[in-house]
Amino acid sequence: MPGFSTKAIHAGQDPESVTGAVTVPIFQTSTYAQHELGEHVKYDYGRTINPTREALETNLAALENGKYGFSFSSGMSAIAAAMSLVKPGDHVVAGTDMYGGTYRYFSRILSEVGVEFTYVDMRDIENVRTAIGPKTRLVYSETPTNPMMNLTDLAALGALAKEKGLISIVDNTFMSPYLQNPLDFGIEIVVHSATKYIGGHSDVIGGAVVTSNAEHAEKIKFYQNAYGAVPAPFDCWLLLRSVKTLALRMRAHCENAQIIADRLHADGRLKQVYYPGLASHPQHELAKRQMKDFGGMISIETGSLEAAKRFTSALQYFTLGESLGGVESLVCHPVSMTHGSVPEERRRELGITDGLVRLSVGVEDVADLIEDIERGLAAL
Repeated sequence: MPGFSTKAIHAGQDPESVTGAVTVPIFQTSTYAQHELGEHVKYDYGRTINPTREALETNLAALENGKYGFSFSSGMSAIAAAMSLVKPGDHVVAGTDMYGGTYRYFSRILSEVGVEFTYVDMRDIENVRTAIGPKTRLVYSETPTNPMMNLTDLAALGALAKEKGLISIVDNTFMSPYLQNPLDFGIEIVVHSATKYIGGHSDVIGGAVVTSNAEHAEKIKFYQNAYGAVPAPFDCWLLLRSVKTLALRMRAHCENAQIIADRLHADGRLKQVYYPGLASHPQHELAKRQMKDFGGMISIETGSLEAAKRFTSALQYFTLGESLGGVESLVCHPVSMTHGSVPEERRRELGITDGLVRLSVGVEDVADLIEDIERGLAAL
């Protein structure tokens, strides 16, 4: 089997048949000519199928070691497609700690149409087992979680879901397909916000779903066409361009993040540093088992809202903004940004305090990033 970078550059991207172009063309069309009335052709309408999108979906499926890939106009539309496998009256066991937009979708949309949710701490797989009931249809996890960097044991979750006959879904956004492949551990469906590491340049919004289960794939494909939240051909082309360098970028993200996490941990001016690559992380051994490396995301506890403001305001290269996973470093305040839709009481339970700050470590020269971090720490 070819290696990751070979798949990233070649899977779904054979030279174009008419001109021999080595880069997949942007098929900027809404419809296709049909040869004869009633004659079935592969390409009929742009919402249903597009050659540029096909290439991206083939590529992403290969990178996640799956059989079927589907791309969407955002990470949230990808999650909605995966969650279309449940219906009113079904019960879902989900992780307590997850992206605020996912929790908002579960609690404000799916719950209101009759899907029931139980949220458990998935650091202990027995919490999942206990929450499973007669109506349970699906288990849903992020690992590492956003923003607390908690891990779920993928092999244990996959085995439990198979034992109980449940659909298992994992959001793999923080890791990217380069660092972690949930399908290899028995998980049935992987979702991504392709906006993040897959895109990697903060210039495109997208989402992806990958599975090897033919039944799930058929339903997700139907949903994709019926609901229509598909990416534009140019967005697919941007993602194809970006994924070619995913391995290179992820290695740089990981190298910089490890150096910065070690520096932050040793400094002593922070209340807590959350990074799976630190030996002090309570799930460090699990991280080593199921991840190639530890990623580019770090969360830190500054102690208060005022301290968080001082820290973020002092930074020069870490730009204050939503999102993550770009080549440029970003800093985020979850309470006022990504997790603002999560109720305050729930945030407190999860440890998402006013003083929590999330760093997306980019690929700049690490010496400059360290200097920037020192500016933030000095402001404390």
